[in-house]
Amino acid sequence: MNTPIRVGFAVCGSFCSLAQAMTALEDLTARGYELWPIMSENAYGTDTRFGRAARFIEQMEALCARPVLHTIAETEPIGPRRLLDVLAVVPCTGNTLAKLACGITDTSVTMACKAHLRNERPLVLAIASNDALAANWHNIGRLSARKHVYFVPFGQDDPVQKQNSLVSDFSLLPATLEAALAGRQLQPLLAPPAKKG
Repeated sequence: MNTPIRVGFAVCGSFCSLAQAMTALEDLTARGYELWPIMSENAYGTDTRFGRAARFIEQMEALCARPVLHTIAETEPIGPRRLLDVLAVVPCTGNTLAKLACGITDTSVTMACKAHLRNERPLVLAIASNDALAANWHNIGRLSARKHVYFVPFGQDDPVQKQNSLVSDFSLLPATLEAALAGRQLQPLLAPPAKKG
């Protein structure tokens, strides 16, 4: 019997993308992965017009069959205990991109990433950022050159109204995970995001 692949599924505060993230999580559940839910402090504790935090927490815990990790103290053991085969950040905000690029570890998600990367295992980032082609473009470049970091293919979601915005095609997460576990970046990297709805 094959041991399930252990996937960390970390959610950051790109609140307009959380419903899509839950759909991606459902897809991973259906594929039989062993899932570890992680939320940033902002995602865990903030209600917005896109939904109540408690609803997303409940949904993640039901899909993953374990409590959401949401503090630095809870995510730090990911490294020394070698809990995950691969860690995905879905959605990965510009704020988190910048912190990862600069080695800043001050949230539950950035700690999860740092702890996981110490084991030289793949980290997969699914971008959702309104400033990706502005303040964060150089951070994407820095992270794309870093060992063990991979991106879910991304593109401009609204080049007319939001010229600097990039969003990953969350439907490509499973294929990106498989590629990352094999040590390669899924191509093409630049691809239009899937249409919402």
